[in-house]
This record gives sequence, C-alpha cells and structure tokens, in this order.
Amino acid sequence: MMRKSGDHTVWRRSGGHSEDYEDARRAFLLGRMVYERRRALGLSQVELAERAEMTQPQLSRLEGGGVTPTIPLLERLATALEVDLVIDFAPRVAA
Repeated sequence: MMRKSGDHTVWRRSGGHSEDYEDARRAFLLGRMVYERRRALGLSQVELAERAEMTQPQLSRLEGGGVTPTIPLLERLATALEVDLVIDFAPRVAA
C-alpha cells in the first residue's frame, strides 16, 4: 500500500500481500545461501552453473532471489556446492 507523506512516498505492506512477501523473503534467503557458499568455495557463477547443469543467467536469478527452485535443482546445487540438502518440517512457533 502506498501513501504520500510530505514529499516522500511511504510504502506499507498490506495484509493481502503477506504470502507474496514471505515467498519473496524465502527466495531471497535461499539465493543468499547459494551466493555465500559459492563465494566460500571460490567459484564463479559460470563454474557453479556448469557444475549444477544450469546456465549462468539462471544461477544469477536464483542468487538474486528471483526464482523458486525445484527440488531436483536444489539437489544439483547441493552436490555442486559440496553440501547436504536438508528439507525439514518443523512445528510453527507461536508469535
């Protein structure tokens, strides 16, 4: 939601977009994990993309949080990044 405050536009999250926000947040966090591990291994985007059987532009979008990857892609990335893929269901913590 947008409203004017003096000379500035103030953006606020409305209730209807919280699901989209959470999806974007998760994609961003996943992309950040891939980026940080790639850098820790000293790999370029091209090198990691080749290892994970994807293209460099695809990897760039994933690292930027613009893509929600499939489980097979996550498995290839885990192998390429020399890590274990762990998918878990955990009880929700009351806020």
